This record gives sequence, structure tokens and C-alpha cells, in this order.
Amino acid sequence: MDRDPLLLGLAAVFAGISVLMGVLAFDSSLFLLVVALPFGVVSYILWEHATGRLAQRVRESDVSAGDHADAGRGPRASRSRFGREARQRARNGRGREGRARGPGGSGGPTGSPAMDPGMVPAEAYRELDLSPDASQADVKRAYRERVKEAHPDSGGDEEEFKRVNRAYDTLKE
Repeated sequence: MDRDPLLLGLAAVFAGISVLMGVLAFDSSLFLLVVALPFGVVSYILWEHATGRLAQRVRESDVSAGDHADAGRGPRASRSRFGREARQRARNGRGREGRARGPGGSGGPTGSPAMDPGMVPAEAYRELDLSPDASQADVKRAYRERVKEAHPDSGGDEEEFKRVNRAYDTLKE
């Protein structure tokens, strides 16, 4: 656990001030307890931040809010990109994987996954820089190479990444 010594020092100073005011409050005026309370809260928050526990709690609360975003609940449901995308898919009548839902509920009319109407196989082969007679192993290899280049976390474009994924979904078995 990485601790920030400056924040720990500030937390100690604020804690010392709050304890001193608390002791003085019993000696002279109880009003000092009201003044000591914010110093105690600040020292607690600084200590939590310095030890990394505050960031961990924020991450945990974001994850738990994300669990309810699809259902439209939680504090971040309306602002979350994932919540917006889920609502957009629901409005377009698409399932979780982005495929059109048919009467079967999981894909096309027979329950098989429906092909993305925006990507025909010829476009998919061009997107992955493959010839139409490429094997499944070639498709998988080309997809893995292209997705590494296009992934937003490695400096790629998000739209290109989505196109590569749609191409692979179109061409895989």
C-alpha cells in the first residue's frame, strides 16, 4: 500500500488540533467541540486518502453503482456511458451483445445470432485486411493483431475498435 507522507503529516496535524480543542472544550467552553468536529473529519478524510482506502471505496462504490445502471437505478445510471449504451440498445431492440433480437429472444427468428446489418462479409474481410478465402485461424490472427492496434487503451480509435469487433463478429463461426 503506497502511503503519502505529506498527507499523513497533515492528517496528524489536524487530528492533533481536534484532540487539543476537544480537551480544551471540557476545560473552558463546550463550543470548542463544535469547532473540533470539522478538524476531526478533515483528519479522517486525509488519513483515508493517504493510505489509499478512500480511492478503494470510491472504486467499490462505482462498481456497485454500475451493477444497477442497466436497471436504471443507482446514482450514476443516467450519466454512465455503459448505462447510456444499454438504454440505446434497448431502444433499438438489440440484446446485450448488440445483436438484433427476434421472437426467440437471443438472436434472429430461429434463435441464432443475427448478422450485424451494417457489416457485410466483404466489408469485414477488408476491415481485417484478409482475402475472402481466409481460414478461421487467419481471421482470428488478423483480429488479434488489429484489435491490439485499434484498442483505445493503447492509443487507438474507439470507432475503429468497434469496426474491428463487428468485422470479427461477422466472420467468426
